[in-house]
Formats: sequence, C-alpha cells, structure tokens
Amino acid sequence: MPAFLDASLRHSIRLPDGNTYPNTVWLNRVIDHPNVRIGDFTYYNDFEPVDDYAARIAPYLHPGAPEKLIIGRFGQFAHGTRFITSSADHPKRWFSAFPFAVFNHDCMDLYAEEFGTGRDTVIGNDVWIGHNAMILPGVTVGDGAIIGAGAVVARDVDPYMVMGGNPAKPVRRRFAPEVTALLQRLRWWDLELDQIRAILPVLASADVAALEAAVGCYRG
Repeated sequence: MPAFLDASLRHSIRLPDGNTYPNTVWLNRVIDHPNVRIGDFTYYNDFEPVDDYAARIAPYLHPGAPEKLIIGRFGQFAHGTRFITSSADHPKRWFSAFPFAVFNHDCMDLYAEEFGTGRDTVIGNDVWIGHNAMILPGVTVGDGAIIGAGAVVARDVDPYMVMGGNPAKPVRRRFAPEVTALLQRLRWWDLELDQIRAILPVLASADVAALEAAVGCYRG
C-alpha cells in the first residue's frame, strides 16, 4: 500500500495512470534557501515551467537579507502566489521613495536604520492561498486562513479568517469562535501521520461533536 503522505517526494500528486503530476510540488523539496523555512506537506502549483521555486514565490528575498519567509505545514498555494518580502520595500517616510542604495552602495548608510531589520513574513499551518494572491511585507497569516484569488494582503490575518479583495479585507470567519478554539487546540498538523489519517473522517467533515472527541483523544 502506498504511503498516506510521502514528504520525501518532489511531486506530490500521482495521476490515475501512475504518472506524477508535474505542476504541483512539495515546496520544501524544491527550495533550499537560507532565508526560507517551510513545513512538510505544503504544496505549490504552477502552470508554467519553474526553474527556481524560491525566486518564483518570493522574488525579492535574497540570501542574507534581514528578513525570513516562514511557512507552516499543509499549506495550499495556487498558481501565482507571491510573497513580497521586506527587502522589496522602499522608504515611505522620506521625501523620495527612490532606492538610491540599490544603484550606489555608497548610499547604504542612509538606509541602515530604515531597512536594517526586515520584518519576517509568517504563514501558518493549513493556509489556502488562491490564484494570483499576493502577501505583502511583514504580514502574518494565521492557521487555517483562506486568502481569496487575486487578494493583496497588507495586514495580519486572524486564524480561520477568509480574506478577499485589494486591499484584502475580512470576508467572514470560517467557523464559530468555539469551533475555531477547538481547531486551535487540536493543531492537527502537528500530529503524527497515522493519527492524522485516523481523524481524516473528522477533518473532512463539519461534525463538531467528532472534532470535540478528537481534541479529547489527542490533546486531553
């Protein structure tokens, strides 16, 4: 029997004919970047050829930059997902937003205070980011959030919030507060794979009583 989920694979989907689907990858199998940390089973799908996945999803994040991109487990990222990290920023408080230091490093001391410590971008677990959505510098997206297609997210996102639009605004909470609290207690993404497989009927349902039972079983 094939493994329930195999984190060692590059391509994470196998088609009915036995071939792998080349457009979808586990991100942490294709990105080796000192400023990027990605949990297992987070996938990215792209309909165009990709030579450098780090450059595709975070084009402004360079090795040695002051900020990091931190992504949790079981993320679901559609074609065109982009993380615009802090190194892409321009000085907004000054009279000119032009990045002089990029073109003449003698000016770098002028930028030390403004850009010396970049804000990390943090994406939680079980986050779904839709087609062509963009996450702006320093944003934290909470566990279980959904970012709608084409959304531009400039502010932190609460866990299990649906966001949409440009600028992205809350559309609705996915669940009642007491259900969100149960999910945050369960933290199913941190369970062992055999435990996750055992509660799949719960995860693939809206059965609150079953969710409460899973929390009681695994989290006490």
